[in-house]
Amino acid sequence: MKAIEALLQRVSVSKLIDPPPNQAEREIIFKAALRAADHGRLRPWRFLVIEGLGRERLGELFAQVAAEDDPALSQLALDRVRQKPLRAPMIVVVIACCETHPKVPLIEQIISAGAAAQNMITAAYALGLGAIWRTGDLAYDERITDGLGLRKLEQIVGFVYLGTPGVPMDVAPAVNYQDFFGQWPPV
Repeated sequence: MKAIEALLQRVSVSKLIDPPPNQAEREIIFKAALRAADHGRLRPWRFLVIEGLGRERLGELFAQVAAEDDPALSQLALDRVRQKPLRAPMIVVVIACCETHPKVPLIEQIISAGAAAQNMITAAYALGLGAIWRTGDLAYDERITDGLGLRKLEQIVGFVYLGTPGVPMDVAPAVNYQDFFGQWPPV
């Protein structure tokens, strides 16, 4: 698939099944992440690949945090939280690795990590794979970041779920770019 086609047609796929990306596909997806815009060439990102039993361990971490937040949470609700990482055969945790820098503000480093995540989901789409970028409260919870071994000034930008589309991919809806772009100064 051509790059422009992937950029203009990419859609998220929430129903993902086995198999996960193979080794050659992973290499392309991971290399695409590393081509993200990166002021100062800081490479302010790192990634954790979670699959197999690791997804169950992540689900247990999610459930533990949910239970601490709401001890009255029903078993059904806890099971739903526990199952979240099982919605795809592979998850890549995208982490912004920020550092104090005289010319590159923290926000630019976080945005760069977001660009890496975007490159991954676009590359997956171009390969015919399914991907969806997920966050939610758990992505920003210190107990989750600690459980995943994040260091000071690191933060989760998102969980990129990857796999084989379990349903036909949607067609990207038409969007009028003129609704979002204006001229300055106004003419």
